[in-house]
Amino acid sequence: MLRPSSFSLLGLSLALLSSATFADTVWLTNGDRLTGTIRFFDGSKLLLETDYGGSIPLSWSKVATLESDHELLVKLGPVNGERAKALLAAEPGKVTLANGDSPKTIELAQIEQIMKPKPLVEDFTWKGNIDLGLDYKRGERDSDDYDVGIKTQARHGLWRHNALADYNRELKNDVVSTDNWSAEYALDRFLTEKWFWQGRFEYKRDRIEEVERQRTLGTGPGYQFWDDELGSFSLATLANRSDYRYSNGEQDRFYAMSVKWDYNRYLIGKTVELFTVGEVGRPLSGAADYSLDAEVGLRYKVTDWASLNMKAEKDMVSGAEGDLDETRYTLGFGVGW
Repeated sequence: MLRPSSFSLLGLSLALLSSATFADTVWLTNGDRLTGTIRFFDGSKLLLETDYGGSIPLSWSKVATLESDHELLVKLGPVNGERAKALLAAEPGKVTLANGDSPKTIELAQIEQIMKPKPLVEDFTWKGNIDLGLDYKRGERDSDDYDVGIKTQARHGLWRHNALADYNRELKNDVVSTDNWSAEYALDRFLTEKWFWQGRFEYKRDRIEEVERQRTLGTGPGYQFWDDELGSFSLATLANRSDYRYSNGEQDRFYAMSVKWDYNRYLIGKTVELFTVGEVGRPLSGAADYSLDAEVGLRYKVTDWASLNMKAEKDMVSGAEGDLDETRYTLGFGVGW
């Protein structure tokens, strides 16, 4: 077992010897040492990328100290952060932020996040994906099916921007049987580390079904259960003002309550992603019984940016002037960042 007084010097020597191959080193409380590249720390798990075991999530409580020779942003709160040119190993439970002539040693328990700084906005994070599904059938019954989905999310400090868009068109024997698109923008303002307040606007257009247009404006509280390199999960409860227009020219305007969810989880070393996003709502008046808009699927990463995906989508409005009940299954290709 290493003594605290010699831990830092010995750790530094070992890290220098291995720096030709690995940039970062993590020492665990049981005395083990792991080398690789530090990708992210989200408050509970430190993600270490290795060439011998892929992405390894490490429990922060099991980390004794760590070291890195590349620049990292170390956040000690939801807003405040310190840009460290390097991390140096210190005594167990601590790490030294190297910033020229004024190194600073802090407790590991003080750190809330570690990430690679961005060139303009240091703690700006942006992620998203575009999924494309195409299906062509030629025979006694010809059919063409196109499905495009876009989801992106950007966060800086206490603000988070969320955008969704989807387009689906299907032709059977040159007759359009499905033609719809939707778009949504939501802005989250975090009140605490987990609680946030959301405002959102959504618009849907369908040229085939009885519910021709849907427009929704809503606001309400939400809770972020987790959001890290291995996935995220959030729920939001919203009070909405909805406007429906039907193909026969009739219109409905009403208030409704809804619950939104957004979940994804990486499995098998981030090779497979399970995801689902959706919303279920109920009007406060008798305009409709309930509405459901949801999707669930899997993505399989082919490269760092490309993936194969399959998903099922459900769009339903029950008890309204014109009922809507659509189910779609797609298999396609996507890109992510």
